[in-house]
Amino acid sequence: MMMRLGFRMAVLLAGGLLGYQWRDAAGAWFGAGQSGVQPVWMVLGGAVVVYAAAVCLLAVARYALKRGEETLGSVPLPDLIAGLAGLTAGLVVAVLFFPSLQKMSGAGSVLPLLVAVVAGTLGYRVGLTKKEEILAFISVLRRAQISDGTAPKAMQEHKILDTSVIIDGRIADICKTGFIEGTLVIPEFVLEELQHIADSSDLLKRNRGRRGLDILNKIQKELDVKVLIYEGDFEEISEVDSKLVRLAKVLHGKVITNDFNLNKVCELQGVSVLNINDLANAVKPVVLPGEEIFVQVIKDGKEHGQGVAYLDDGTMIVVEGGREFIGSTMEVMVTSVLQTSAGRMIFAKPKLLEKAQ
Repeated sequence: MMMRLGFRMAVLLAGGLLGYQWRDAAGAWFGAGQSGVQPVWMVLGGAVVVYAAAVCLLAVARYALKRGEETLGSVPLPDLIAGLAGLTAGLVVAVLFFPSLQKMSGAGSVLPLLVAVVAGTLGYRVGLTKKEEILAFISVLRRAQISDGTAPKAMQEHKILDTSVIIDGRIADICKTGFIEGTLVIPEFVLEELQHIADSSDLLKRNRGRRGLDILNKIQKELDVKVLIYEGDFEEISEVDSKLVRLAKVLHGKVITNDFNLNKVCELQGVSVLNINDLANAVKPVVLPGEEIFVQVIKDGKEHGQGVAYLDDGTMIVVEGGREFIGSTMEVMVTSVLQTSAGRMIFAKPKLLEKAQ
């Protein structure tokens, strides 16, 4: 309140002084003598005019600032960074031409200003067009800082989550243990896909989508991990998986997934990928050929005479000749172990048959 009052008093004082300095010109205009003493209303008039002009200018400035804030707030951060980078480059180029332009006869200060406006606008447009390349260049600089050890540890790597691994939910438990380092990146187009699944008319899909949103809320609020919501989008690409691969290339990050097909696409395109299923298989109890374990055969297998059993962690065991033992617990001997990204499969034979051989 005091600042506003002081500002108004300063404006009125400046207006009064300005009106006093213009007393001769005003006196001549109204017919008073050039050397005559001007009336007090000249000072008051100057104060009123200057105060009114200041109020109008402040109103225009406030409106312009408000519109500017709204515009900047609606621009995605990647677009803003790329546009500012292009604008800066354009202004730097314009400054290089200033000495030559000022020497031109009749150019004055109008031509350099015009060149600065054109170069800045052109640079901003080019920056938006080359957004992905600029962000990739910034990422390369950051990786150079990482290799030199000058970058903060939390900024050393981005882990990009896909929709399937969010719905799966195990990523929250992994983050809780502290095995995931760096920044978890959640793209906005993944959030939109989750929202679409959560709004589905199908009950199963709706529950899966809501579970994914709950997992994200847990990661953000309950876990000590840095989360980044990537607001950019690749409008020329329609598939979410392809957008994830492109984003991983731009950020030089890793994709976290449990989708077998996305895993293969990332490997083909040279993108690092962390598969949750691979991690789960890696920490399962090791079963070696020749070991003897007790299992319960619960159903028949695909091939003739096979039986199927499961370990406590869900690993499937195919028992050769185990069909006749369905429903019973028996001791088997492991013959081989097949490990894939889709899971682990164990092949075994009943120990009784091994002894008979």
